[in-house]
Amino acid sequence: MCGIVGVVGSNQAAPVIFGALRRLEYRGYDSAGIATLVDGRIERRRAAGKLDHLAALLERMPLAGVTGIGHTRWATHGAPTENNAHPHGTARVSVVHNGIIENFEELRRELEAAGQVFTTETDSETIAQMVDFHLARGLSPRDAAFATLRRLEGAYALAMIFAGHDGLVIGARHGAPLVVGYGEKEMFLGSDSLALAPLTRRIAYMDDGDWVVVTPEGAEFFDASGERVARDIRVTALIAGAIGKDGYRHYMEKELHEHPVVIGQTLQRLIDPATRRVVLPDLPFDLASVPRAVITACGSAFYAGMIGRYWLESVARIPVDIDVASEMRYRDPPLTPGGMGLLISQSGETADTLAALRGMRAHRQHIVSVLNVEQSTIARESDVVLGTAAGPEISVASTKAFTAQLSVLACLAIAAGRRRGVVSPDQEQALVASLLDLPSRAGEVFDQADAIRRMAAVIAGARDVLYLGRGSSFPVALEGALKLKEVSYIHAEAYAAGEMKHGPISLIDQTVPIVATAPSGRLFEKTLSNLQEARARGGRLLVFTDTQGAERLRGIAEIVVAIPTVDEFTAPVLQTIPVQMLAYEVALLKGTDVDQPRNLAKSVTVE
Repeated sequence: MCGIVGVVGSNQAAPVIFGALRRLEYRGYDSAGIATLVDGRIERRRAAGKLDHLAALLERMPLAGVTGIGHTRWATHGAPTENNAHPHGTARVSVVHNGIIENFEELRRELEAAGQVFTTETDSETIAQMVDFHLARGLSPRDAAFATLRRLEGAYALAMIFAGHDGLVIGARHGAPLVVGYGEKEMFLGSDSLALAPLTRRIAYMDDGDWVVVTPEGAEFFDASGERVARDIRVTALIAGAIGKDGYRHYMEKELHEHPVVIGQTLQRLIDPATRRVVLPDLPFDLASVPRAVITACGSAFYAGMIGRYWLESVARIPVDIDVASEMRYRDPPLTPGGMGLLISQSGETADTLAALRGMRAHRQHIVSVLNVEQSTIARESDVVLGTAAGPEISVASTKAFTAQLSVLACLAIAAGRRRGVVSPDQEQALVASLLDLPSRAGEVFDQADAIRRMAAVIAGARDVLYLGRGSSFPVALEGALKLKEVSYIHAEAYAAGEMKHGPISLIDQTVPIVATAPSGRLFEKTLSNLQEARARGGRLLVFTDTQGAERLRGIAEIVVAIPTVDEFTAPVLQTIPVQMLAYEVALLKGTDVDQPRNLAKSVTVE
C-alpha cells in the first residue's frame, strides 16, 4: 500500500527513484510522482494511472537533481487523480506519505485559518502544509519536521525534501514501514528493502516512532521524543535478480511455479533430515503448558490460519480460537494468560495484525509469528519468528507464501503434539514423511494445467461462482474464491459443503459453476453427497480431487482435476496449488491485470 523512495547523493536521482518505484509496483497503486531539487528549487512530475504514464511524462519533461523523493499512491482520501498524486507540497517543502493522518481535518482547519492554502483533497497534504507553516516562521527543516510529527495522529511513513537544502531528506515512520539504505556517498529511503535491492544490501530498519535525517554521508536517527538513537545496519539477503520474472508472463505465474521449491526450502529449515524430526527455534515458553492458542491474520494468511487451527487441534490437541485481525483488535476478547498468540503475515507489516499482536501482548500471550519478512515490525515485536523462506512475493495475489505458511504451521503442530505427549515418535515420523513428500508431489500438480484451463474456460463467462469444501479443504475453497475475486473480478463465494443446504443451494442453476475441493479421505463421501445434490439441481461441477477420488467422480463432475494422492494431513497444502492456478488462468482469459489487480495493495499497512 503506497510506495516511498528517497535518494540523496551525487547521481541523478529521478532514474534511480523511478527504478525503485517499479520494484514497489507490487504494493498496489493508482498514481505516481517524483520530486527533485533543481538549482535549489523543488520540481515535480506526477501522473494518474500506471508508472508508464509517469515514464512518458519524464520523457517529455526530464527531472534533473541529485536529491529527490518518489511515490506510488493507493488512494485513501481523494480520488486517484494527478492533482491528488504525491509528492505534495509548496515552494518550500515536498512530502510523500504512506498511511492515514486521522486528525487531518482538525489540522487542516487550523492551518487554513493561519493562511495556508491547500490544493488537494488528501489528508497527506496536511503534513506538507504544516511543515511549510513552520518553515515560514524561521524553523530549520529538521525542527519544522519534528514540530509537525509531534502533531500527527494515525499511521504514516513519510519522506520530505526542502528547497535550498540539497543533500537532505528527512523520513519518519509510525505504524507503517520505512527503511534506510546505505550506499557509497549515497543514501536511500524505501518502503521496504526490496525497493532498494539493486542499490544496496546494507539496510537499517526504523523502529516505530523513529524519524531520520539523511545526507550523503549517512543517517541520524531520532525517537519520537527527539532523542538521538542508534539503529543497526544489517546486510539483507535480497539481490536484484530475485525480483525478475525469469521468462514468465507474470509474477503470479512465476510464483505459482515456485511452490515446490518454497515448500522444500521452508521444510528444510524446520525438519532435521537425519532424524526426520521437527526442530523449532528455541521458544521462550513450553508448548506443553500452553492452555490455549489464538490465531489471527488477514486475507489469505487467515485462511492458512484456519488450516493451522485444524492441525493444532487434531494433531497437538491444543484448543484454538481464530479471528480476523481487523475484528480481533476491536473485540478485545478475554485471553488466558500464558496462551500462545499465533500471527501470520506475508509482509510482517499488516496494520491490523500488528495491532492484534499488541493487544495479545497486553493480555500476556506468548507471541509466535509466521512471517516471510523476518526483519519486519511484527518480527521485531514477537517472542519467536517462524520464517517461511518464500523469497520475495511480488504479485499482489499471494500464492507461494500461502503454502509456505502451511508448511510452517504443519511443523508447529507436529512439534507441539510431540511436546504435549500426544504424538508418538512413530506418528511424528509418518507425519514428517508426508511433509517431505510434498515438494515432488507439488511439482506434479502442473501436469494438470490443460484440465485447469478447461475449467477456466467454463468459469470465465460466469458472473457468480460457488466454491465448496469440507474440513481442512474448506479454507482451501475460501482461498480459491478469494483468488478468483482478486485477479478476475468474478464474484465468488466459498461455503463449507455441509452448509449448502442451509441457504446457498438456492443459488444453484446452470449459470453458476461449482468448484469443489474433495480429496479422498474420511470426509470424501460426505462431500460427494453434497455434490450429487448440486448436480441434481443443474449445477456444473468442477472438482479438484486426487487420483483415488477421481474414480468416484467420473460421470458426476463435468471436469475433474486429479492431483497426486497424499496423506490427509498434507492434502490441503497440495490442493491449494490448483485452485490458485485456476484463478490465474481465468484472469488470463478475462484479460485483467494479473499482478496488480484494481483497488488492491500487497501490504496493507493502514486500516
